[in-house]
Amino acid sequence: FETYFSLSCQNCPDVVQALNLMAVLNPNIKHVAIDGALFQDEVEARQIMSVPSIYLNGELFTQGRMSEEEILAKLDTGSSARDAEKLKAKDAFDVLVVGGGPAGAAAAIYAARKGIRTGVAAERFGGQVLDTMAIENFISVKETEGPKLARALEEHVREYEVDIMNLQRASQLIPAGEDGLHRVRFDNGGELKAKTLILATGARWREMNVPGEQEYRGRGVAYCPHCDGPLFKGKRVAVIGGGNSGVEAAIDLAGIVAHVTLLEFGEDLRADAVLQRKLNSLPNVRVLKMAQTTEVKGDGQKVTGLVYKDRTNDEVHNVELEGIFVQIGLLPNSEWLKGTLELSRFGEIIVDAKGQTSIPGVFAAGDVTTVPYKQIVIAVGEG
Repeated sequence: FETYFSLSCQNCPDVVQALNLMAVLNPNIKHVAIDGALFQDEVEARQIMSVPSIYLNGELFTQGRMSEEEILAKLDTGSSARDAEKLKAKDAFDVLVVGGGPAGAAAAIYAARKGIRTGVAAERFGGQVLDTMAIENFISVKETEGPKLARALEEHVREYEVDIMNLQRASQLIPAGEDGLHRVRFDNGGELKAKTLILATGARWREMNVPGEQEYRGRGVAYCPHCDGPLFKGKRVAVIGGGNSGVEAAIDLAGIVAHVTLLEFGEDLRADAVLQRKLNSLPNVRVLKMAQTTEVKGDGQKVTGLVYKDRTNDEVHNVELEGIFVQIGLLPNSEWLKGTLELSRFGEIIVDAKGQTSIPGVFAAGDVTTVPYKQIVIAVGEG
């Protein structure tokens, strides 16, 4: 294995440590960890624009955060089918939580403390928190980092008799029939039963949905400035979005890259005033308002620019650059529930003040719901 990482990437240490551990335990496994910022020629030659990037025997194995169990599952092609059989063999839960972010963790802890049979099925424990670097508004904790908080959440849940099932992506909800048990099916073909469900599947980065975005994802189009920013040292980048996350990204990137162009769809930036003041003090940042990104340009290998429309006069402009960081909000992970539960026009699960959904015995919490502010501390409370 070869892993390209950056020192500011919060996801990279988990991958590097997982592969190091595997190499220590198994003499047939070797691992080399490479700081992309120090080996720019190698990064350029391999067209690496996203970290962590993992190569196996010279071929790209995967990109992004992976735990030991995720790496092993990808290597062991029979693991998915075995996992599905294990799920089907489990007895019904009193409470099954789907999702392992802050809302899911809190829900599991409160259920388990009642002494009832509780399970958590999660695609990855920690959820979006794993992709968050500095956290400075989790009340009573002055400052922490996402991966650190995610570990603390999982450790807290493991203090109780909770059955944690990781690497499980939900694909279908079957409401309770005559037996009074709800069923959740997963991508691997497995199924779990429960008297009560708590859906806490969270949200993910919203994409621009313009030509070229998917083609150049990981090849200049990025969603995590902390992870991938150092790979664009001395280059020109754009940040799409003028909210807090977009302006914070532009500020951070301005200290690494040659120039940042921030594009905001509306008339004004939506970020907090303190962030806007900091942004406006930086000499290598340009802000474009009323700018609608319409296309990502590339040469077949990597991003070379973007096209945007000036919404004040419909004029079309080209911006030459090497990287695009998309920071335009969140999309709820609720596609698997369409046609089953009542969803808002934004795809959020509609809940009342008690977290109840349109199906009796099915509750929901956190960023996947209509609860107004998408914050960690609020998700924990909802859970």
